Amino acid sequence: MAVLNGMIPALDGLAAAYFASGRAADAILVVLALEFGWLWRRRRWSAAGALAAVLPGAMFVLGLRAALVGAPWPLIALPLAGALPAHLWDLARREQGRGRVASGVRSG
Repeated sequence: MAVLNGMIPALDGLAAAYFASGRAADAILVVLALEFGWLWRRRRWSAAGALAAVLPGAMFVLGLRAALVGAPWPLIALPLAGALPAHLWDLARREQGRGRVASGVRSG
């Protein structure tokens, strides 16, 4: 599984430090923030709709970040547990929007 192990020792150390510091998760959070902005501004989604779409993933990444930096288990479990209600909120919004479209009322 260790593709770089031994092949490029300097890169192995950089990658290990990048993940151990939590910066890898930070980069993913930046991408999710950019996705939120793109959905909200470019795709003209409501702010709540864009937030509902990216929040479950952001919660998972926050749990990942906590695990990578060695945080206590409650700080890992809390965002992971929060991902479920966030996901259910997103599903409820999408289902509600689907009903509006079917009835001829456009959702936003």
